[in-house]
Amino acid sequence: MYAVAAAFTTYFCMYAFRKPFAVGLYAGDTFFGLALKDALIISQLLGYALSKWLGVKFISELQPQFRKLALISMIVFAQLCLVAFAFLPPGGRVVAMFFNGLPLGCVWGLIFGYLEGRRVSEILGAGLSCSYIVASGGVKSVGAWLMSLGVPELWMPMSVGFLFLPIFFAGTWALAQLPPPSKEDIAARMKRVVMNGAQRLAFVREFLLGLAALTLLYVFVTAYRDFRDNYAPEIWTELGLGDSVAIYSLSELPIAFVVMAGLALLYLVKRNDLGLLAAHLLMLGGTALIGIATLAWDAGILGGVPWMIVVGLGLYLAYVPYGCVLFDRMIAAMGVTATAVFMIYVTDASGYAGAIGVILYKHLGHADMSKLQFFRAFSYFVSVVATSAFTFSAWYFWRRSKSRSQAAALAS
Repeated sequence: MYAVAAAFTTYFCMYAFRKPFAVGLYAGDTFFGLALKDALIISQLLGYALSKWLGVKFISELQPQFRKLALISMIVFAQLCLVAFAFLPPGGRVVAMFFNGLPLGCVWGLIFGYLEGRRVSEILGAGLSCSYIVASGGVKSVGAWLMSLGVPELWMPMSVGFLFLPIFFAGTWALAQLPPPSKEDIAARMKRVVMNGAQRLAFVREFLLGLAALTLLYVFVTAYRDFRDNYAPEIWTELGLGDSVAIYSLSELPIAFVVMAGLALLYLVKRNDLGLLAAHLLMLGGTALIGIATLAWDAGILGGVPWMIVVGLGLYLAYVPYGCVLFDRMIAAMGVTATAVFMIYVTDASGYAGAIGVILYKHLGHADMSKLQFFRAFSYFVSVVATSAFTFSAWYFWRRSKSRSQAAALAS
């Protein structure tokens, strides 16, 4: 409970430096033909995606004793960028958002490094993952509340950051008190070590087809998640609820509860090969749910609010295991010595590149479509593609785990 509280608090606060700006509309300003909000989102995503690529090496090789310093340094830098955002002209704001995103992409890996490789990693990961399901809506609600009190739109992001900065410091200190994995943890889940370039390349080569499928579908799942998140004000407005400050957070609370419960239940599956299969089935069920819910909304069975909640549930059932359970169980099931953070960052880096591509695709190819219309069509696409890819990945890793078990039996 202590570890979950510390991880939840720290990562929730990170979102106070990343997402509040998205509740603004920045109407009337443009940047090289793009609406300013689109340019700000793309710019931050570029910094965030670059951070993920850098994190493949940086986070995989960082020694544990330096995690706390790295976390504090990155958040302070991100907040300084929000201060600059408040005072710069439109072009400067775009640059400030790029540098704001640049350190934030490493925060997840630094926090999860405290939690992976433990017998209760599913429970710890569920608590950590719950943070970003509710955090994005929560900090947007805080931002909207500040603007309702008269805080200018441009000053709002840094104001939210200053509110959460002391809480982030407290959460980081609490995380640093956690002990390393015990001997029992290592016996159950394999030892977690820093990985050099040769070890990372060998890992990818060994499981190339399965990792390629997981990375490709994560591109679409991340793009879908980011579109829903960044354009939530526009989508809710089209659904008739744009004036509700609380809708951003209230709509995510039931999602967080169900996803957290689903991930925590994976802890009950003790066999790592079955645990990996169960994680795949959970994610596959999530992507199928997106398509089913959208069909129900089109048919008039679901209203706008329950539709957004159900597709959000399906989305996060597919998305969340990547950051905590999927690769942690994969390492244990395959019997390799590695770190889950490595593949978390490979998939994350690819995913945010896809998120940028979808925004540009919408702007350049479907500018006449409303955000809601585009999101509806994107829901169907993601459901079909991701469900198919999850099915292949589940078959691939189940076959690999069975081959390993048979080889171990013959050797004994």
